[in-house]
Amino acid sequence: MNIKPFILSFISIFVAVNSLGVLPLFISLTEKLSKKERHKITVDSIITATVIAIAFMLIGKIIFLIMGISVADFKIAGGILLLILSVNLLLPEGHEKSKTTTDVGIFPLGTPLITGPAVLTTSLVMIDAYGLLPTLVAFVINMLVIWFIFSKSNAVIKVMGVGGTKAFSKVADILLTAIAVMMIRKGIIDIINSHLIK
Repeated sequence: MNIKPFILSFISIFVAVNSLGVLPLFISLTEKLSKKERHKITVDSIITATVIAIAFMLIGKIIFLIMGISVADFKIAGGILLLILSVNLLLPEGHEKSKTTTDVGIFPLGTPLITGPAVLTTSLVMIDAYGLLPTLVAFVINMLVIWFIFSKSNAVIKVMGVGGTKAFSKVADILLTAIAVMMIRKGIIDIINSHLIK
């Protein structure tokens, strides 16, 4: 068996997932929760990300074609939702309210942070280049990697302490806002470029 397609698919999806980049946001959203609640969020986020990605790999192109939706549209929509959440997190009342919910495993962690436009687009490209099986295997391995990283977040929180975690959390909230703006910006640029090409 040629393992090169699996390795190349894994590397591409690993970069798109950016598991180490998502860790600060995971800590920010779960810092006030118990170990059991953080575990639930980890499981929810991985399941959500995996189901969305695999479904998109199998029928994404068909759905987008039928509904007339482009990847650029998806980027803008995901960016707007993420921007609303991130602004809410930066406000004191919204911040405390958001940090006490365990629904963050589905949104925004599962999607669009783990499985977002970058991962979905990369997956489609990898399927075209290397086939469905290498792409699926590469994605599943990436989910195991991010599960391991999230599972070790307790150790990170202990090392940083209460004060460090709060400071880290605030920076992560600002980073989340920047990611949302980036998604919207890239979506708009993609739409402009597609019209220029036409």
